[in-house]
Amino acid sequence: MIREASVNGVLRTILMIIGVIVVLRFIGQLMIAKRNQEEVRKLKSAQNKFNTDMKKSKLNFGKTEILNKNKTTSNASSTSTTIEDVEFEEI
Repeated sequence: MIREASVNGVLRTILMIIGVIVVLRFIGQLMIAKRNQEEVRKLKSAQNKFNTDMKKSKLNFGKTEILNKNKTTSNASSTSTTIEDVEFEEI
């Protein structure tokens, strides 16, 4: 059985193909925009963390801090945390 193609059918098929391409391009642009927003959010978060670290380091510039290996909450003197003063040597 031989079927003849009508002009209306060909135009309808071409318009459907063009419509699908347009919809796919639009969805692609939305996905790219969403990815860019996520990257901008991560960049702002990293920038805020950097700024807070810089402020903290500027406040503590020149200060000495002694850190204990084990953290004790008791007020009694602990024998496990001894601080030893050593003589200065030039290298």
